[in-house]
Amino acid sequence: MSRPPCCRRVQATPPAGVFKPVGVPLRDLVRAVLTLDEFEALRLADFEGLYQEEAADRMGVSRPTFGRVVESARRKVADALVNAKALVIAGGTVELAGIDEAACPSCHRRLAEGDATTPETARRQRCPQCGCRRRRARFERED
Repeated sequence: MSRPPCCRRVQATPPAGVFKPVGVPLRDLVRAVLTLDEFEALRLADFEGLYQEEAADRMGVSRPTFGRVVESARRKVADALVNAKALVIAGGTVELAGIDEAACPSCHRRLAEGDATTPETARRQRCPQCGCRRRRARFERED
């Protein structure tokens, strides 16, 4: 029996949760699921150009673990591109680092003092600016 994955630190959720080929309805596509920690690994390694050691420190994992995560992410993205699959970014055992509990995860607007009495009620409210429903700062893998 394998060990459960440790919680990995990510800076933010992606701006879009699904990427798909143009002109094909999502319901007709096979989906490749990229977890939030894999997305973060790609962002740190390929977008920011960090070395694996520094990127692993930012995510709160070991360097070999980071290497496995980024390799898995690259394989999934390549599969989605080569085989014209929808790429869905969701799931994973992660915690959002540096996120204000009383701020909207989409537009980052901070709640006014009277908008929420506790962080728990702030998570359940709709944002008055963009209308999105606040999400918890921790996501669990959906297997």
